[in-house]
Amino acid sequence: MPIDPKRILYKDDQFLAVHKLSGELSVKGKGAVDKLPLHDFLRKEFPGIRPVNRLDFETSGVMLFARTREALEAVMPPSRKFNAHSLSSRKPPTPLPPSPDGGGGTEGGEGWKKTYRTVVAGRLTKDHGAIHFPLPARNNKDTVPAHTAYRVLERYPDCTYIEAEIATGRHHQIRRHFQKIGHPLVLDQIYGDKKFNAAFSKAHRYRKFFLHAYSVEFVQPFTKEAVKINAPMPKVFEELLKKLRG
Repeated sequence: MPIDPKRILYKDDQFLAVHKLSGELSVKGKGAVDKLPLHDFLRKEFPGIRPVNRLDFETSGVMLFARTREALEAVMPPSRKFNAHSLSSRKPPTPLPPSPDGGGGTEGGEGWKKTYRTVVAGRLTKDHGAIHFPLPARNNKDTVPAHTAYRVLERYPDCTYIEAEIATGRHHQIRRHFQKIGHPLVLDQIYGDKKFNAAFSKAHRYRKFFLHAYSVEFVQPFTKEAVKINAPMPKVFEELLKKLRG
């Protein structure tokens, strides 16, 4: 059974972008799974595809695949094996400037730009800023540089709707970085505030955090075309925003 065509966000001879749903595995991990991961599901229709970025189980949005080995190598340095959802090492981003249309603002290094949307606890006082804080590597033995820029989209009494751009792709980077500055993602049961989460869940009737990979921008390495791929906001995320706006 092929994937719903509405979930295909972009397709050419070298790349495929799909709208990953929250609650869907990106790729196969350790142990048994109840549902086929998105990568394995797509390989039936698109043999040979390889993930360029990965999204956590709870995260929705743009997931990009290379359709050929040459395409993957064109966007990945040959000296660096793919891990997590990192495209490559990135230079630190500058803070995202205000934008009336909510679009991305920083060149994320090497022509790539990955933009996420989420809701964090508390009211961020700055309209935009940047977080530079090293995070544990996958082996948990070392720390690696991690850089996140953000822009406030809307403020509410007890939380803030933001757009974040990552110049690196560390494990749980956005979730960890906003915890570090005292504004964890709303309803994040690992990095969030339990008391705040309980009150928020009771007030709004939601249990899971909201993190959406809103857009990916890159220069197609073969055609040199500038590509911008957007994933529509999940309905449940839009419903939350409507409630918060009152």
